[in-house]
Amino acid sequence: MRVFFIGFGQAGGKIVDMFIEQDKRMQTQNFRGIAVNTARTDLMGLKNIELKDRLLIGQTVVKGHGVGTDNVTGARVTADEIDAIINAIDSRGTHDVDAFVIIAGLGGGTGSGGSPVLARHLKRIYREPVYAIGILPAPEEGRLYSYNAARSLSTLVNEADNTFIFDNSAWKNEGESVKDAYNRLNDEIVRRFGVLFRAGEVGKAGVGEMVVDSSEVINTLRGGGISTVGYAISEKVSPRTKQSQGFLSGLMRKKEKTEEVLTGEDKSAKIIALVRRAMLGRLTLPCDYSTAERGLVLLAGPPDEMDRKGVEKSKSWVEENIAGVEVRGGDYPVQSDYIAAVVVLATIGNAPRITDLLEIAKATKEDVLKSKEKRSTMFDDGIEPLFE
Repeated sequence: MRVFFIGFGQAGGKIVDMFIEQDKRMQTQNFRGIAVNTARTDLMGLKNIELKDRLLIGQTVVKGHGVGTDNVTGARVTADEIDAIINAIDSRGTHDVDAFVIIAGLGGGTGSGGSPVLARHLKRIYREPVYAIGILPAPEEGRLYSYNAARSLSTLVNEADNTFIFDNSAWKNEGESVKDAYNRLNDEIVRRFGVLFRAGEVGKAGVGEMVVDSSEVINTLRGGGISTVGYAISEKVSPRTKQSQGFLSGLMRKKEKTEEVLTGEDKSAKIIALVRRAMLGRLTLPCDYSTAERGLVLLAGPPDEMDRKGVEKSKSWVEENIAGVEVRGGDYPVQSDYIAAVVVLATIGNAPRITDLLEIAKATKEDVLKSKEKRSTMFDDGIEPLFE
């Protein structure tokens, strides 16, 4: 799958920068991307996105200093300069792109306000689907961030073809500040989605037995709404081909024969266990997985460790545990010492964190309105407000 990433704001830019770094390190050409921001320093801090692909917007409004947490200004600046953003995307090349993915932190100003605006315009111009990866702020980041996130999310879900959510509060360690956790959390995002968005691409390890191509990812996500991703990785896989080599080969022959008998079942059991761990473990957005409408199971690892029966049984298990009956799956051979399992739960119906976020936003909005009314009353009584 070939993906065009647009990193919007500080968090989005950093994550896209990491995706491009991953693509360079793997010597593939699956990903391309640009970074869009209202803050010049954030753009200058990127390492892998080329300078020509870093777009500073809103210079006449905020002079390159960012919009802070004002997502209304972020949305307005994006709307005013949407042509410049689209031109930057076009100049990077879109002829072979399977999907656009907008990445943004939803608690701030630029990404929170601008990403829904960009999603709307991308869908008007291109035929390819437009997805979003939205990062929710942790509650301790402040009520304003939660308020911004709730407002942005409700709009973004309506504009994007599907919205993946990564909840910072579910992923930071106890006692760890969100600031200290940022790099680790960003790495978690890139690891999971890096496997998912490479589905269907032919690598050095060859073609899988059950290929998951871009159309299957797109069909899984076609229902819109909010989706979450599970991920699990196996212990290091010992290459079986090396077991028969060397002076210990005679001592291991009996063990090898046993392995040959058990190999098929072993592979299936390992894959099923890994998929279960991915789905029942920590999701990017904790939720009631039984409310998901569709699912996708993707295995990535050494070709010798892939197993059709294991993938089929894993798909059946996921299907039995979600609301829908549409579960796709397959394998993606890579040169690796590990097996990774990715489970996409698409269009989920119940996520407590989203409910809590909307409640916080509602309470915050009421407090803001009360504060405005109080200030208005003070002014009417002849009492000058200290700050305007």
